Amino acid sequence: MKKLCLAVMAMVVLLSCSEKKEEATLSGLKKTDFISEVEGKPTALYVLKNKNGVEACITNYGGRLVSLMVPDRDGKLTDVVLGYDNIAQYVNTDGNYGALIGRYGNRIAQGKFTLNGTEYTLPQNNNGHCLHGGPKGYHTLVWNAKQLNDQALELTYLSPDGEAGFPGNVNIKVVYTLTDDNAVDIAYEATTDKPTVINLTNHSYFNLSGTTASIVDHVISINADTYTPVDSLLIPTGELPSVEGTPMDLRAPIVIGDHINDDFDQLVKGKGYDHNWVLNTKGNISGIAAKVISPKTGISLEVYTNEPGLQFYSGNFMTEDKGKLGAIYNHRGALCLETQHYPDSPNHPDFPTTTVNPGETYKSHCIYKLTVEK
Repeated sequence: MKKLCLAVMAMVVLLSCSEKKEEATLSGLKKTDFISEVEGKPTALYVLKNKNGVEACITNYGGRLVSLMVPDRDGKLTDVVLGYDNIAQYVNTDGNYGALIGRYGNRIAQGKFTLNGTEYTLPQNNNGHCLHGGPKGYHTLVWNAKQLNDQALELTYLSPDGEAGFPGNVNIKVVYTLTDDNAVDIAYEATTDKPTVINLTNHSYFNLSGTTASIVDHVISINADTYTPVDSLLIPTGELPSVEGTPMDLRAPIVIGDHINDDFDQLVKGKGYDHNWVLNTKGNISGIAAKVISPKTGISLEVYTNEPGLQFYSGNFMTEDKGKLGAIYNHRGALCLETQHYPDSPNHPDFPTTTVNPGETYKSHCIYKLTVEK
């Protein structure tokens, strides 16, 4: 009997050790560090893997892409997105690493807009404006999660009427899929019971050289002839000038650091690149919207979307943030490529509309495809 008990205990220990080994992801994350509760709702870490051994880790807290391990030119797996390695740090740190953004991504001037004759007031959390849905936007909420298979995760959320001042009960579904051509495919859908405005996006911070380097040596191109210039508080002026002859011309590949500190009005206002480009793809998701390459690793990121705009942010406000596995994220330590409608569209009738009515289905699609340049 004693031998049987010892055998059972030994098996329990072995199973426990086996489970602990399985908790570590390729990026060094542990699932147990993401098992928690936020405002009474359970959080977890979900792991997606494709046939090539590429791995994406996502938490349902904020719907965040936490890590993305892809091969470099030598076949070495490299984590190309910034983030934290536990739920507590995500909750206690004000930031958008990897998050789903809503109800309205980017800025709405003075936190106000008028829809069908009714003025709505939103939280002012950025120089008197509403940024990314306010301080309690979707990046701070726990989404309902369902892992569909080894390569897909479905996240859903009911955003109630009046949440952060926005009208309408909005049912949202977002599906992350890690495809076999090494792309993170993000498909958004939403419906509403009242006229409202919706502009969803993903706020992943990419560094294709690994998560501790600078991105000023990255080479970028954006398929856009025009952009939306901003005022001193980064609100669009309503103009759509040509990029021709300016540092905003990214139609041909350039090194990010070549012009980022130029004495050009828009770069001075944004402290670097932090602008929306008007994409030439015009909703055609098969056309490339943007491309970034790291000369160090050879890793290339291609962006595809059905959205009319793309926000390129060059990490201008990053300051020595302590990230995953003790990494320090410094100034311009990452870049964001947020597929979207234009900032402050509800206050600019000439911009593509972000209004969604009952009976309509909002659909947005973004693909981040990772390849290697030899």
